[in-house]
Amino acid sequence: MTARMAHGEAAALMDRAQIESAVDRIASEILARDSQPGRLALVGIRSRGVPLARRIAARIASRTGESVPVGALDITLYRDDLTGVRSQPIVRGTDLAFPIAGKRIVLVDDVLFTGRTIRAALDEIIDFGRPERIELAVLVDRGGRELPIQPDYVGVTTTVPPGSTVQVLLQEEDGREEVVFLGEAESA
Repeated sequence: MTARMAHGEAAALMDRAQIESAVDRIASEILARDSQPGRLALVGIRSRGVPLARRIAARIASRTGESVPVGALDITLYRDDLTGVRSQPIVRGTDLAFPIAGKRIVLVDDVLFTGRTIRAALDEIIDFGRPERIELAVLVDRGGRELPIQPDYVGVTTTVPPGSTVQVLLQEEDGREEVVFLGEAESA
């Protein structure tokens, strides 16, 4: 799919049904790799990775009857561009109310772009313990990597030119549900 739009105009990449379908598929793929959710924990990267992680955990619990712990990671102080972001960065806090050591951790984020957010998340997770394994689930892989980081689970893959933006809007954070992009993009 190729979309061309005027500067600043938004085009839909995913609607509510497509987001829900992607979350369902990601949960199924996570279980297909290891059907023992007892050692699994999901960690959402603030802000939209957290509700996505909760949704995936709910799908896994409905299929297995076992609840999966969900944590929240704030990577603000682990960013490699912290000095260029703001003079007073907003820190929302990390919430990991379960042990990391020995767990299969699935990091969850809304959009994967350069890989720098994931690198920061990996650094922070390791500060909390040594997991057995760390995997990555993203709703949108938009390409444009600067670091050698690839997702294990992906909702949708799209090629987005430099200067364009992919924005995930979730009911929990934004009051509406869709993925939009500004600029032009080609779906793969």
